[in-house]
Amino acid sequence: MKRTESRRISARVRILLWLLAVMAVALGAVATTTRSILLRDLDHRIGRLLTQETREFANFVDQGVDPATGGRFGEPRRLLEVFLQRQYSDPDEELLGLTRSPNPVPDVLRQPRDIPVGTPLHRDRASLAEIFASDASSGTLRRPQGEVRWAKVEIAPAGSAPPAAFVVAFHAENERAIAEEAFRTLLAISGVALLMTTGIGWAVAGRILAPVRVVRTTAAQLTEQDLTRRIPVQGRDDIAALAETFNAMLDRLERAFAAQREFVDDAGHELRTPITIVRGHLELMGDDPAEREETVRLVTDELDRMSRIVEDLLLLAKAERPDFVTPEPVQLAELTADVYVKARTLGDRAWVLDAVADREAHLDPQRITQAMVQLAQNAVQHTVPGQRVHIGSRACEGRAELYVADSGPGVQEQDTEVIFERFRRGTARRGARGTGAGLGLSIVKAIAEGHRGRVELRPTEGGGATFVLVIGLEDQ
Repeated sequence: MKRTESRRISARVRILLWLLAVMAVALGAVATTTRSILLRDLDHRIGRLLTQETREFANFVDQGVDPATGGRFGEPRRLLEVFLQRQYSDPDEELLGLTRSPNPVPDVLRQPRDIPVGTPLHRDRASLAEIFASDASSGTLRRPQGEVRWAKVEIAPAGSAPPAAFVVAFHAENERAIAEEAFRTLLAISGVALLMTTGIGWAVAGRILAPVRVVRTTAAQLTEQDLTRRIPVQGRDDIAALAETFNAMLDRLERAFAAQREFVDDAGHELRTPITIVRGHLELMGDDPAEREETVRLVTDELDRMSRIVEDLLLLAKAERPDFVTPEPVQLAELTADVYVKARTLGDRAWVLDAVADREAHLDPQRITQAMVQLAQNAVQHTVPGQRVHIGSRACEGRAELYVADSGPGVQEQDTEVIFERFRRGTARRGARGTGAGLGLSIVKAIAEGHRGRVELRPTEGGGATFVLVIGLEDQ
């Protein structure tokens, strides 16, 4: 267990790792995209520059005039010399005039200035020969000294003049170095931002998750004997809602454990009495057949009572399950009449069937019959032979009410809040001997709540008690 906990990564670390991963991807994407945009803009700018220079030269070829003669240029070399004298090139740009010579390398005409690169194109004779011999009008020359973008305009020879060409070359190393430097700067800034995010994220995650750690600590310290600890709620965010939910859960657990302890105590008390009676009679049982027969009868009676208590406890435990009731369409009039017929066998009472509801309801007929018979049995225990017990049903205001009303002593005011609790009896019980365990009305309450209803205690006119099952009616 300790090894598993030591390998577990905390939520704080996981949040920070995810945050750093997302930020690293985002910042890397920003830096890479910026680099790509800068290089693309550089390529577009070089392309526009080459196009502009070649168009200017082509226009000069068509419209240019030799200042020495006042007429058209007679030979390409003179045309190139005049054009180059009138041009102002960019720092990384070379404007060259090439004419064929007896050697494989063409003669070069250029502006009298140097450019800030390691090996200018006019000094790279092999590259000049490759460009002059190429059939393409533009291209990219990749050489160890650096990449060169070039464009060429060929000049058709006139008479015996040798072929010539105008070449525009652009050295992109410096511009690309600027883009790469911007990329490295963005990466450095991103690294600093990640470091700052690490510190800030660690602090913020710790502050946000502090209530979660309190929840964990509180949960670890909870025991069945101490469920009183609660988490302080601060703010109105999701963490505060979690703390409120956890506190509500602790409230329910505390009530559940208290009810469980009380239930176990009461069940043990109720079962202890018949067990003591059985043991006492068995220990004192003699050899006389009549005495043995009486002892067996008493023991059997106590065992039956214990069996009823266990069955009631199992029924109440089953009430927590979703399939405790299985509702179906039922006619209330028929159900009330059936309950009346079954209740008449419970005791010598003046049973009266009151008005019945002529309405269909969605309920579990077996569970409702069980609850009504239990209420009738309760009325028998609180009345004497000949007293009236009324059974009836009615429908009103979207609900069905099934009731059992007796004319006994009623329920005292101090008992109205406790008679529906388990193992609790009222103080006005009547009858020769109270054999019940105080679970009957608890079962009635569980059945009513299983139907999303309730059981109510109402006074009876003329004295007595009326127990009413209130069940909601579905809209027809």
